[in-house]
Amino acid sequence: MPAIDSNMVRELRERTGAGMLDCKKALEECQGDAERAVDFLRKKGLASAAKRAGRTASQGLVQSYVHMNRVGVLVEVNCETDFVARTPDFQGFARDVAMQIAAKPETVCVRREDVPADLVAREREIRLEQARAGGKPEKILDKIVEGQIDKWFADVCLMEQPWIKDDKKSIGGLLQDVVAKVGENCLVRRFARFELGEGTRGNGG
Repeated sequence: MPAIDSNMVRELRERTGAGMLDCKKALEECQGDAERAVDFLRKKGLASAAKRAGRTASQGLVQSYVHMNRVGVLVEVNCETDFVARTPDFQGFARDVAMQIAAKPETVCVRREDVPADLVAREREIRLEQARAGGKPEKILDKIVEGQIDKWFADVCLMEQPWIKDDKKSIGGLLQDVVAKVGENCLVRRFARFELGEGTRGNGG
């Protein structure tokens, strides 16, 4: 089976609108065949949401969650209509997202494209120096670093994190499930995380 690299995953995501982890899994299941991976995602209902992705999501709610009076989260989750915003599926998703952010202090951004370029550059430089210090051959340093950066994105980007209630599903995949259920474009717009004695972390707008 050919190696599944980040470019293959990104291209499949652009074609289908599915989450990064779902795209990677589809490519692995289909031995790197992009066309078969598209069909795989469609059969799973993970690509159908792409048709709705261009529709305006201006309704929704701001969900709060407080854990042990020490960690608090506010997250804005959007949909297209007020009717969907009141449904149990949508509200349950919003609460799950708030709980996810509370449980994952490393969360920096909603999506990987939201991560500041200077932060990515700093992480890449650190990992490059670590690889060199570890005696890795110069010709494979870039590949090693890119693999490490992909793993780092999966830690700090909300949509790519494994769901705390079921690590076989990403938050992006959970979002696609909700979109399929409610029949509207939905998205996580922004969040703020507060921890007692620590700074505030937020992203989006």
